[in-house]
Parts: sequence; C-alpha cells; structure tokens
Amino acid sequence: MHPFVKVMRTYCIDYTNSHDQSLYDEIMEPDYVVHISGYDLLRDEGYKAAVRHIFGQAPGLGLVVHELLLNGDRLCMRFSEHAAMPTEHGPRLACWQGIGLYKWNGQRLTENYVEQDYLAMNQQLRSGKPHAMEPPHLDPWVTTEPVDADSSAELLVAEWLERGGPDDVSELVDVTDLTIDDLFSVGRRVPFHITARGAYRGDLETVPAACAGSPVALQVAGIADTSDGVVRVERTVVATMSIVSQLTGVPSL
Repeated sequence: MHPFVKVMRTYCIDYTNSHDQSLYDEIMEPDYVVHISGYDLLRDEGYKAAVRHIFGQAPGLGLVVHELLLNGDRLCMRFSEHAAMPTEHGPRLACWQGIGLYKWNGQRLTENYVEQDYLAMNQQLRSGKPHAMEPPHLDPWVTTEPVDADSSAELLVAEWLERGGPDDVSELVDVTDLTIDDLFSVGRRVPFHITARGAYRGDLETVPAACAGSPVALQVAGIADTSDGVVRVERTVVATMSIVSQLTGVPSL
C-alpha cells in the first residue's frame, strides 16, 4: 500500500467513518488547512469545530470512496458522504458527492481543496427523497498505484480553465475573473479546483429572482481527462450552495 494511500485509509476509515477526532496529530499537520465553499479552515481554528458539529448532527455519517488518483506527491479523492440528517420533519436520509485535492509532506496531510454538493444534500432533505448512492470502489487501498504527472496535460487543462472552464460555471455565473486554486496531473488526468467570480445569472430555486446580476464567487472541484489531446470533463462538484449562502444568508456548510 502506498504511504499516501495509507494515510488516506486512516483518514477515511478510522477518522471520518469512525468519528474519531483523536487522530488529528497522526494524519494532519497542525497547520493543515481545508479550503471549501470559499472558507479557509485551519485544523485547530475552524476545521475541528466544523467536523464536531457535523458529527453531532449526524452520528451515523459515513464516507464512501469512489476513486483515488495518485501521482506520488499529490492525491485526489472522489467520494460521497451519506447520513440521516436532522430536519423539521425528523431525520431524513441524503447522500452527496465530493472531490478533494490533497497535499502531504510525506507523513501527514498539509492542505486540501475540496467541494461537496451541499445543494443536493439540502434538496434531498427538503423532499425526503434521497438520491441513489454510486457504487463504492471495491478496494482503493491496495489497488491505487502512482502514475507519473504529465506537465503537458496540466498546461492543456490550465489553458482551458483560463478560457472559462466547465459549463457548470457559465450556467450559473457570467465569469469576469477565474482563479486556478489548485491543479495537478495523474498521467493524462487532471484534478483541479477553481474559483470563478462574476454576476449571478439567476434560476436557482431557493434564491430570489431579484438577486440576478449580483456579484458572487463560485468554487468548483473537478477531474478532467486529456487522453485524446482535448479536455474532457469527467466529474465536477460545484459549490452551488455557496451562491445561495452569499445571496440569502443561509449557511453553506
């Protein structure tokens, strides 16, 4: 088992799924930071409290790994979380997708750009109809092997992002500025995290129509493939709930 994958196994099974918050020093550096939905959560100043809150809300919350991408120095995890979450109607089931881009120093995690589809979670809780869970990876721990980075793939995706990137973004925001927060390659596949800024286009169900045109920032985590010499988006997780939060004040996390 690759040592980075071994750390992630502890992160997923012993920490997240077991809700064991005594493991921070084992798997995360003290200055570990999580970037999510526009927030920068330092391990001991924000992140621990956020995790304690969600574990308290959902004592059965679990994480399912769908894929790990590894080049040795960097790792991307595509996952889902699922839980019975509290609502005014009592606990309701939901599952929602996430993509995280992890950095480490050879021993412990140092940084993570991650997005989770909290809008989908909220929609399921309102409707009482949970989505079907995508099948888990049968064994990501012993089957994940590092694939060398490919600088030409990174350049291709960076140029594509600078031209506007995924359609998910332009459907929500008239982009005037786009920042590539993180990007790396695993062979011809390229995980990325971006922040797009511009005017909100409208049409979100829970946002008043009068908010159209308001300035917003939208975060997106994704995985692109460049195997055929062009950029093909495999997956994105769009922090749409962060737009709802910016325009209505409803918490995004």
